[in-house]
Amino acid sequence: MGLFDEIKKKLSHEFIDIVEWLDDSNDTIVHRFERYQNEIKNGAKLIVREGQTAVFINEGQLADVFTPGTYTLNTKNLPILATLKGWKYGFNSPFKAEVYFVNTRLFTDEKWGTKNPITLSDERFGLVEIRAFGTYSFRISDAGKFIVDVVGTDSNFTSYEVNEHLKSLIATRFTDTVGEANIPIELYAANTSELSETCQEVMQPEFGRVGIELERFYIENVSMPEELKKEIFEYSRIDKLDLDKLTKFKTAKAIEAAAKNEGGTAGAGMGMGMGFVLAQQMGGMMNPNMGGQAAPQSPQAAVPPPIPAQVQYFYASNGQQSGPVPFDTLRSLFAARTINRDTLVWKQGMESWTALKDVEELKSFLGGNTPPPLPSN
Repeated sequence: MGLFDEIKKKLSHEFIDIVEWLDDSNDTIVHRFERYQNEIKNGAKLIVREGQTAVFINEGQLADVFTPGTYTLNTKNLPILATLKGWKYGFNSPFKAEVYFVNTRLFTDEKWGTKNPITLSDERFGLVEIRAFGTYSFRISDAGKFIVDVVGTDSNFTSYEVNEHLKSLIATRFTDTVGEANIPIELYAANTSELSETCQEVMQPEFGRVGIELERFYIENVSMPEELKKEIFEYSRIDKLDLDKLTKFKTAKAIEAAAKNEGGTAGAGMGMGMGFVLAQQMGGMMNPNMGGQAAPQSPQAAVPPPIPAQVQYFYASNGQQSGPVPFDTLRSLFAARTINRDTLVWKQGMESWTALKDVEELKSFLGGNTPPPLPSN
């Protein structure tokens, strides 16, 4: 037998007598202990440090699990592995088994976000799209389950790999949770803390099924299209303001804009005409007793017929009567979604409150009106 064969034979009997893992990274979750031919010496020392768990796998089957401490590997400390291998009277020869060290420390500040917009149904604004992102923290709570269900035979499993799995789970459960929460869209930004706690409660069982504990879950921001933001702000302002005062304010602004119109003689004349009409409307609203009639003329001046009084409409809002408002104001309220096609309205002469869509002169709000056919010759 040559010298090379002697050295090879000697090395083949040098088995591992200390099993340990010193983590020199910040992102490794699972590390498989490597050794020659997977053989471990009888009576070897197993060192499991704080923040670690050691898991023994025999031929793909979960065996013994060790928490922090120092152990002498024998049939007493390896009861499951001893049963799997059939050691009835102890073992004296080296044995083969895969040893995985699992990092059980808390992994913090992990990022999550929705890859695509989430479509929600809001009773005020219809279908809307939102995006969300934030952070979460987790730790491995059941090392054996985690290795069997997630890691498999990966020899060096990192936080990046588990995050790819968890982010998909988070996005799905987040979508389900916000969809079932039925929170008005304008309140999302003000309720991120409560929504975060609810999402954590919903997601925790899903994490637990693969041996992971979701320690913290934070929603940092819920974003939406700029057009929707502006619409929400406008709605919020209208909801807080007195509608009658708002109508007077907008009428005054329209008069001011008409006065500044510099689009030529024709434009100026049109602007003046609109200004006079709006001024009459404003005067009628500010002084209902005038009934929309012009001030009396001097006896010498020709007296024109009185301007027909505008029809005033009452409408129902949040179970209360509002108004009266003129036709144009009612149309503006419809355009701003303060009222809709099913809102009950009433004017003088109507027998009862009627849905807006069923009042003939208000059907023009709904769009799609067509003239009647021309008479035949």
